[in-house]
Amino acid sequence: MGEVAPVRVAIAGSSGSIGTQTLDVVRAEPGAYDVVALAVGSSVDAVIAQAEEFRPSVVVVGNEADRVRVAAALPFAEVSCELTDVVGPADVVVNAVVGFAGLPVTLETLRAGKRLALANKESLIAAGPIVQPLRSVPGAVIVPVDSEHCAVHQCLRSSYDVGREVRRIVLTASGGPFRGRTRADLAHVTVADALAHPTWAMGPKITIDSSTLMNKGLEVIEAHELFGVGYDAIDVVVHPQSVVHSMVEFTDGSTIAQLSMPDMRLPIGYALGYPSRIATPFGAIDWAATGRLDFMPPDIGTFRCLALAYEAGRAGGTTPAFMSACNEIVVEAFLAGDVPWLGIADTIEAVMETYSPSTPRDVDDILEADRAGRAAARRHLGRPEAD
Repeated sequence: MGEVAPVRVAIAGSSGSIGTQTLDVVRAEPGAYDVVALAVGSSVDAVIAQAEEFRPSVVVVGNEADRVRVAAALPFAEVSCELTDVVGPADVVVNAVVGFAGLPVTLETLRAGKRLALANKESLIAAGPIVQPLRSVPGAVIVPVDSEHCAVHQCLRSSYDVGREVRRIVLTASGGPFRGRTRADLAHVTVADALAHPTWAMGPKITIDSSTLMNKGLEVIEAHELFGVGYDAIDVVVHPQSVVHSMVEFTDGSTIAQLSMPDMRLPIGYALGYPSRIATPFGAIDWAATGRLDFMPPDIGTFRCLALAYEAGRAGGTTPAFMSACNEIVVEAFLAGDVPWLGIADTIEAVMETYSPSTPRDVDDILEADRAGRAAARRHLGRPEAD
């Protein structure tokens, strides 16, 4: 047999946590992958260094001034400001853009009938009704990069008939840095406290969402969209060791779980190699040293964002887009020191009470819900409107 051509990989958001770890996977699997496109917002120095190492044919940056600078530094690459330009040369697109800004990459990848390694949960959560029809495009497939959804994806491969055999999905949560604390304990926590995640190295927005359990709530909505399971059949349990990444319980009483040490390079490698597995054992477990695995219910009274996300998911329509956008603005305000940690859930709840959802007909309706969520959050917080 002849040599197998390397898989062509594009990374949208290459300077962030998922993007840089994707490059780690590529380095660990020499000859298996060819990085053909990189995209960043404003991390110009980072993308120049990455491009000099991996020699992609396409590099995307956020604005024209940066485009001119990067083009001068990288004469071998086509440099643009259009995020979706990463899709064209790739076999698999890693969408690691943070927030709703990742939606165009999700849509364009699926329209092109390509594999989407999805780390950008907000685009699917907000635009599920718009994304779902594109999954029927020949060749289009979503392989989740979230550790929890990657775990569920792997567990479901043990089922002959997912639609009939799945009883429930169980998503595990580390509990974040504040597991076990009461509302009184959390009245004066700092940004640094909230960013000190006990098991995962992630970007600041996702880390704050983990501390409030909004991240887990968004994952519940994402699991509903990815796997077609109703909200009443999606549970969350707190598992502080972060070794069991999620489980699927089947109708015969069997529960299949995916276990590994916390290492995002495992789900990234799974998405790059799918349907095969890569050869590098990221996250391999030393069973003799594992000790104990604990599970407990989440404290939804203290971590109210989880319940708010369930409410938004059940409301459906444009509500998840509105809530996700509102959350982005409130987290920005917390990181800036303008909102206390307890005020994150308080603000989201107050703003959601003012919203009347609709059924989205197209991307414009999702964009309007996103705009409305951001504007409503800014008004509530007394922050200036965006330009």
